[in-house]
Amino acid sequence: MKSMLKVLQEQLSHFYLVRRLSTYDIKSKNQNNYLGIVWEVLTPVISIMIYWFVFGTLRQRQPVEIGGVEVPFFYWLFIGFIVWTFFFQASIEASKSIYTRLKMLSKMNFPLSVIPNIPIFSKFYTHIIMLVIAFIVFQIAGYTVSLYFVQIIYFIFCSYVLILSFALITSTLSTLIRDVHLLLNSLLRMLLYLSGVLWPLSMLSDFPTLMVLMRLNPLVYLIEGYRASFFGTEWFLVTHWEYSLYFWGLMLVLFAIGSSLHMKFRRNFIDYL
Repeated sequence: MKSMLKVLQEQLSHFYLVRRLSTYDIKSKNQNNYLGIVWEVLTPVISIMIYWFVFGTLRQRQPVEIGGVEVPFFYWLFIGFIVWTFFFQASIEASKSIYTRLKMLSKMNFPLSVIPNIPIFSKFYTHIIMLVIAFIVFQIAGYTVSLYFVQIIYFIFCSYVLILSFALITSTLSTLIRDVHLLLNSLLRMLLYLSGVLWPLSMLSDFPTLMVLMRLNPLVYLIEGYRASFFGTEWFLVTHWEYSLYFWGLMLVLFAIGSSLHMKFRRNFIDYL
């Protein structure tokens, strides 16, 4: 508990620093590109089109049912992939954030726990832009805004908490054992096919045990919540209150583990230069 409060206090007290460094991080990564930061949005858009072509066109995917309403596969995939892209890119960048900056950090004086938050926040900007694009596309497609869309704020916050909690664990382990980052990259790519991004979990209705196991993945909670918000089908966090309680219970455990690991080993991080 003490570690959790300490890490949380460091995040809040250095939020301004995180915001400034995340902006610099975006600019520095794209300064040599002709299109600059446009690539931050263009890359996931291209990926979405590729997956839609493969899974939606070639496989002739039928409309997907959400809350009793059938929606086109493209829009269903679009929202799920936006959530997945934020989680994947932010998690990968955050996992290597400490050991790639060790030389710089040895000469500076601020809490190491804020370092994983910098790449997360830089990807957060892209996530918001993608959500705005999705909002516009949905309005053009006829899926007008409903009151249910308000809950998107809640799910954005949930996404951030999940990534930060996960990053505290992976950034620490990756600093101690560099192979962890490589393993994480492969595992997260595999997770794309197990999170209900490319195919609906309702296809497992004949295998209820397997379906329950798949829904233990917190990403499924987020993806289904985002979709319920955009398509305006239900108050997801209320209708599935047991799932919401499970999600926050898991976040508490992950944040506790991540905070404890980080506080235990961060004094020794400099030894891994």
